[in-house]
Amino acid sequence: MAAPTAAETGTPSSGRARHVFIIVLENETFGTSFGANSDAPFLAKELTSKGELLTHYYAIGHYSLDNYIAMVSGQAPTPQTQRDCIHDYQDFAPAAAAADSFGQVKGSGCVYPDSVRTIANQLEAKGLTWGGYMEDMSRDCQHPELNQPDDHVKAKPGDQYVTRHNPFVYFHSLIDHPTCDAHVAPLTHLDADLKSIATTPNLVFITPNLCNDGHDGVSAICVGGHLKSADRFLQQMVPKILGSPAYRQDGMLIITFDEGKLGYDENHTIDPQKTDVTACCKEPTGPNVTMPGIIGPGGGRIGAVILSRYVKPGSRNDTEYNHYALLRGLEDLFGLDHLGYAQDSGLNSFDGVFNQRP
Repeated sequence: MAAPTAAETGTPSSGRARHVFIIVLENETFGTSFGANSDAPFLAKELTSKGELLTHYYAIGHYSLDNYIAMVSGQAPTPQTQRDCIHDYQDFAPAAAAADSFGQVKGSGCVYPDSVRTIANQLEAKGLTWGGYMEDMSRDCQHPELNQPDDHVKAKPGDQYVTRHNPFVYFHSLIDHPTCDAHVAPLTHLDADLKSIATTPNLVFITPNLCNDGHDGVSAICVGGHLKSADRFLQQMVPKILGSPAYRQDGMLIITFDEGKLGYDENHTIDPQKTDVTACCKEPTGPNVTMPGIIGPGGGRIGAVILSRYVKPGSRNDTEYNHYALLRGLEDLFGLDHLGYAQDSGLNSFDGVFNQRP
């Protein structure tokens, strides 16, 4: 009889995670998501008991899109990405000056020039694999036409996909090449890809739809709403990931949020007293906006939980991290250079997250 494989025994193939799964949820502060009275008990209690809770993990801005872009490229907000590019899927207009020492492209717009790399481009150049899995996306690499209105801004019956939660379609280095159609797919494709190590990408980036990511409240098309919906999604998705051969061999699952909670006044403008715009890690503002948080320095304290054989179950980590630090940590795991503000030497190393060696 043949010897059992690494996947069958759960034995890691190396001393570090080589298959990373990321689930991004929406718009909650740390105390609400992970507190004792959380509406997401599966996330706040069961998953934190099995993994490591990052208690001081921060978003980099408001609203959503600039955070997603930071996670995959290290680029800071533009006035348009800061406002989610919901009016037009606007092509980027670079300023006359070249990118600065941190690779920040100066200018305005939504879809970055071909010269701007993402971690997806880096993985491909390294001979590694990646996949973006977007719930309710109807076709591969779905996005509006350049300089046209975005028709996926709000949830509709049977279609709760929004472009702004799919960071990969904001880079010409992806959408102008076959790689976007090949690697940015509807979430329904994930089940088949998880069946074997060979078909599971090294980096799996999962975006639920507007209900299941916790963005929308309860409605005729959103049962539960906000954290209740997100928790139900996690109860369905997380066991699939944890049971997959790739995760069992050398996997890591990261669950976090894009930004902290936004609060509004009676005029529907952001209320500073109800909105978390805190930041960490001496976050720079970037060359294109004055404040990443629109009315403050950052996107608020959101927290994150990590599950892996490389972290201690039930542990807490009070070190400060943000989305740029996450990108830097992923790049370190896969032996990649640092992009954008992931180059900032002031960021805390993600090495501190791995508090258990199998």
